[in-house]
Amino acid sequence: MSPHAGTAQRMTDREVALKPSSLVGMADVSVAPTAGATPSSGRDSVVPTGSAVADAAECAVIVKTHARTFTLASYLLPAEKRRAAYALYAFCRIADDLVDRAKPGTEAQLEQQLTEYEHQLAAALHGRPSSAVFREVAWVTREYEVPADPLYELLAGVALDLRPTRYQTWRDLERYCEGVASSVGEMCTHVFGVPGGNEVRTRAVRYARTLGVAMQLTNILRDIGEDAHRGRCYLPEEDLAMFGLTPRDVLNNQALSRDERWRPMMAFEVGRARALYEASVPGIALLSHDAHRCARACAVGYAGILGAIEAQRYDTLSSRARLGRMARMNVLWDAWRFRAAPLDTATVGNGPTLRWDSTTDAASKDLVRLA
Repeated sequence: MSPHAGTAQRMTDREVALKPSSLVGMADVSVAPTAGATPSSGRDSVVPTGSAVADAAECAVIVKTHARTFTLASYLLPAEKRRAAYALYAFCRIADDLVDRAKPGTEAQLEQQLTEYEHQLAAALHGRPSSAVFREVAWVTREYEVPADPLYELLAGVALDLRPTRYQTWRDLERYCEGVASSVGEMCTHVFGVPGGNEVRTRAVRYARTLGVAMQLTNILRDIGEDAHRGRCYLPEEDLAMFGLTPRDVLNNQALSRDERWRPMMAFEVGRARALYEASVPGIALLSHDAHRCARACAVGYAGILGAIEAQRYDTLSSRARLGRMARMNVLWDAWRFRAAPLDTATVGNGPTLRWDSTTDAASKDLVRLA
């Protein structure tokens, strides 16, 4: 979607955000039903066998090591759904960490490893898992009817980072975000559960995919400096050009955060991310009641990173914006108190439709509006 005036386009109704990492051992993980929790989506809670407990523990280590906000949010889920979400996160994180190891001259080798990882996924989905994570993936796809497509979509998305890629337009970047994050939103929708049948679930997936785009854009804005060290610039070239900037400036100008053009450009992108979060919120009401709080915590927690970016005057080139411990506790408190309005699927709609508009003044504080 281009933000230029006169060229507003309809956003695809789709979209991390739980990203992943390499296996780092095992740890204790609770997989017994949470006290007071009700069975999910009509499914009886199942206490795993000893080997399943060990497999779930490996996935839990990955989550707790790499995803502080999601780890906290996950405790708002019933134990079985938490186990399932951890399995999906672990699968995604391992793939993501694989491509993040890329250095000049290693791309072909890592691409082969990613292909092998995809083959392991295929084997797991056909009943032949080769590791703890893939045993858990096989279980969650079977137990929660998670389709294979978003898992393969995730792998195709992260593979883009193995070769030099520039994003000319917002729509180009949005497609990347869909691959690496909307896919995760779709997986999680199946785990969280959607009462009301396939038609309602299709609508919930659209909202979840939009939330994924918002979360991935947040990741990109938070990690600009880290990505630049890897030779990556994800910001759309046409967005940078609106403010007289280029990808080369992002990659090579260490003083760019003090440039008068930087903050207006970042404010523009933060505004876009906030509009995406706002558009995705109605989808929470479509989820099973026992997933409302976790979904709320994930959305609010990640959106809070935008405020942290603003608090450091948009300088994510020299330091990464983070939510402090107290802010994360506030996110949990907000989610704990959250009560979705009584569900009326007729008023929720079929999924977000966004139109981007910009003024002719690139320095305007109202460069992006939800029309």
